[in-house]
Amino acid sequence: MTVDVWSVVHAERAALIEQLAHLDDEQWATPSLCDGWTVHDVVAHLVDTARTTRLGFIVGLARARFDFDRQNSWGVARERGATPQETLERFRMAASRKSTPPAPLDSRLVEEIVHGEDIRRPLGLTRTYPPQAVVRSLRLQTRTPASFGGAKELMGRVQLTATDGALTLGTGPTVAGPALALLLAVSGRRSALDELEGPGVHTLAAGT
Repeated sequence: MTVDVWSVVHAERAALIEQLAHLDDEQWATPSLCDGWTVHDVVAHLVDTARTTRLGFIVGLARARFDFDRQNSWGVARERGATPQETLERFRMAASRKSTPPAPLDSRLVEEIVHGEDIRRPLGLTRTYPPQAVVRSLRLQTRTPASFGGAKELMGRVQLTATDGALTLGTGPTVAGPALALLLAVSGRRSALDELEGPGVHTLAAGT
């Protein structure tokens, strides 16, 4: 599958910015699918990751004593503006960047799609993502350890089957559903489990 990753990333950032521009302050304060983070916090995180360079990531992780969650929290605090409009403007300014942490390039697809849904779903907003981008994100998350937000350890215990495409990953009891729901579930978003079915759902739920 051929995907121009940065073209997709930039398109997804632009689409999200357009939707964010219509939110009121109460919506910005809505709890997202990321535990403990509001919509505003997730946008600040997207600004932080858009600005992160390989060297900056390594330096920041060392300062956080190699605590990935602490590093993310510091990034949110750094990029969260005094108002939603200030944070949104920071996002606009960073949206065209191509900088990235020292991670597979497809991690940028995961970042935009999963966090896009973290924001949209609680607000009742929708977005149709490029199917190939969702599939590539799902493949990467099943190769990524849980300590970095993935589900590598589960892939010997469940088999994921996308009902909207010819994709099967892992071995074990089946978990079937849309590729986007599978992506969210293996990324720890438990609300997506309601869209899945099969004997492996309980195993997936216990491991996320």
